[in-house]
Amino acid sequence: MSWATLSVFIPTFLFVSLTPGMCMTLAMVLGMTQGVKRTLWMMIGELIGVGFVAAAAGAGVAALMLRQPELFIAFKWVGGAYLAYLGIMMWRSRGRMAIPSELDTGPAAGRLQLATQGLVTAVANPKGWAFFMVLLPPFLDGSRPLAPQLSLLIAVILTIEFASMLVYATGGKTLRKVLGKSGNVRLLNRIAGTLMIGVGLWLALG
Repeated sequence: MSWATLSVFIPTFLFVSLTPGMCMTLAMVLGMTQGVKRTLWMMIGELIGVGFVAAAAGAGVAALMLRQPELFIAFKWVGGAYLAYLGIMMWRSRGRMAIPSELDTGPAAGRLQLATQGLVTAVANPKGWAFFMVLLPPFLDGSRPLAPQLSLLIAVILTIEFASMLVYATGGKTLRKVLGKSGNVRLLNRIAGTLMIGVGLWLALG
């Protein structure tokens, strides 16, 4: 793959990745409620999901998946309902995803739970499949082997996606500190819960 191609692809995907979306909102919410360190587990799941979707889209599998919309409908409704449920619990300051009244106490969400959230959010998003189907083909050279090109582009995608989620998670952690100092933990839970419900609805209805 030529440097000229990469020099166009990198800023293009950087702009797309930094644009607020489901995964970035989820990273911000978890940065608020779980802290950046634990949010890394969600990021692992999300990156696995994004890598799978990008590879499948680049290989043409996405075309088949998009011809079977009932698969997406079932998967995204289940995923969206789960995220909305978590958001309601957070809004009510209940469950492991919510911030305890004492910021440094209380049980944290499980690593598998966080990773599953990220994976489901990435894979169940039909817009992600459609986006990669549109974005990747123009950057692939048909005269060269597909696998090395696709591997390089996916590596770039995952690097940029990870950096973008870190930015959003850090922003959520900063908001937590600001509101936590003023004793507004309930307000912080309601903000995070509302955003999580929004992500769930976005996933289910998008």
